[in-house]
Amino acid sequence: MRFHAVSLRFSVRLGQVVAVALLALALTDCANVQPKAPAPAKAVVQPVAPESDLMAKLLAAQFALQDNDLDAGANGFAEAAALSNDPEVADEATRLALTIKNWPLAKASLARWQALAPDDPGILQARAWIAIAEARTNEAFVDLDRLASRGDETGWRLVAQALLGADDKAEASRLLARVATPAHLGNSEPNWVAVSQLMFKLGDKASAQRIADGAIDRFHGGDAYAWSARLAIDRGDKAKARALYAEALKRDPKSVRLRGGYAALLADAGDNAGAARALAQGPQDDTTYAARAAYAARAEDKGALASLYRELDHDTNARTGSRLYLLGQIAELIDRREDALNWYREIDADDEHWFDAQTRQAVVLDQLGRTEQALEFLRELQAQTGEDSTQLGNVFLLEADLLTRKGRIEEARGVYQRGLETLPDDSRLLYARALMAAEQNDVPGAEKDLRRVIELKPDDAEALNALGYTLADRTDRRAEALELIERAYKLKPDEPAIIDSLGWIRYRMGDLDGSVKELRRAYEKQNDAEIAAHLGEVLWVRGDRDEARRIWEQGRKKDAKNKALLETIKRLTT
Repeated sequence: MRFHAVSLRFSVRLGQVVAVALLALALTDCANVQPKAPAPAKAVVQPVAPESDLMAKLLAAQFALQDNDLDAGANGFAEAAALSNDPEVADEATRLALTIKNWPLAKASLARWQALAPDDPGILQARAWIAIAEARTNEAFVDLDRLASRGDETGWRLVAQALLGADDKAEASRLLARVATPAHLGNSEPNWVAVSQLMFKLGDKASAQRIADGAIDRFHGGDAYAWSARLAIDRGDKAKARALYAEALKRDPKSVRLRGGYAALLADAGDNAGAARALAQGPQDDTTYAARAAYAARAEDKGALASLYRELDHDTNARTGSRLYLLGQIAELIDRREDALNWYREIDADDEHWFDAQTRQAVVLDQLGRTEQALEFLRELQAQTGEDSTQLGNVFLLEADLLTRKGRIEEARGVYQRGLETLPDDSRLLYARALMAAEQNDVPGAEKDLRRVIELKPDDAEALNALGYTLADRTDRRAEALELIERAYKLKPDEPAIIDSLGWIRYRMGDLDGSVKELRRAYEKQNDAEIAAHLGEVLWVRGDRDEARRIWEQGRKKDAKNKALLETIKRLTT
């Protein structure tokens, strides 16, 4: 909404004010708002204040907004509006007062705005907004109806903003139903679709569907069908949604937006290959190419990936950094790793994808069996990252990970040490080193690093969970472990790993039924081999051994080499 840009509008050009007469122009954002001609003087309008007084109040208001003191900012702009003959100042003062729901202040600024620019449609919006807040519904309707009767985008945008700003959404939806007549919606498909979407946002799904159906009947346009498809998805009718999206694409087959929506629907239904095919129809750009690659990768369709790779390779358009990076990614997916290296090397050092391309080169080199070259490449990259601590931390993490995967634990530990000497408060390095320590049964080392992460980031759910799980699994400090895991759970109640930890600590505390309940919930959310190991163990101990074996077998199909799963099965069955 426009009033959200208040601080930008009044900060960009304050230094350019040279005279009181130019204040209105100087305070207008030239990038977004065309300067308005000064409104004709009215008898009720006060003479403009001396520049110093007006400017002082504007500056004070601006500083207050920069400090996030909205009340002071709103009052400051209201005072400035009372002194200025610029309707833009009164406009912004009103909208800022509306934002903080200071209705008396909004009314005062609105009166000034109306005196200076009585024909501004924004006045109708502000007046309706206040009337809704004060339960003067019929008065609000009159002003909203006048806006809607314009039949243009501006009128409906102002209506939408006023209604979305209302606290009483039910009343707002009733007002919209009164205002949204066929005559006001006119012969404009965008109006019909936008109003249906507004009704949906306000919670009136029945009216949203009615207007959407009307849009299809009147216009038979792609946007109307696409929006009706989204409504079908909301009510769980995916078959209907697919049919509607297909109709939308018949009418506008070149629309990237419609193809993207259809593809997302197919992917949500599990048809990633179909999603890739949907995007392949019609004009292509870097966005559609990347989405096709992602869907084909999810479908594990190497044939589609190879075909896309050839299509991209033969595309005659200029190869941007995005395009080169995508070519490298697809080359990796279809096992053309030398090609991937070449694509990554082509990306310019000033391109936004350069750093990612460098790290991918190291990964590919390692995959090609050239681990020492990869490690040397990463050490050189560390020197090239300059003062970018995020990138530098990423390089250290990748180097340590490569070494860990090769079983070179002491060398990996040394990398973490070097990294933390350079970036002592990098929570990612601390967390990664803690996990490695836990894997090596170094509980004190893991606890030290995880507590430092929590000190740096008290609401880090992953660190809280990791420490809680470590204490639950490797010590008898179970009450402490439970407290940490519950803190993590409050932050991320739907995270499978945290639910798994909650189930595991309940098991460690002897609550088998409570443990099974939580572990089942975690397993439903994420069919993971380690969760399968935990759930299977608790079921086994509880006596449900057939089910335990079934869960373990599912886990083995998911990840046959999972260390935790294999160790659990061996420990309990032999």
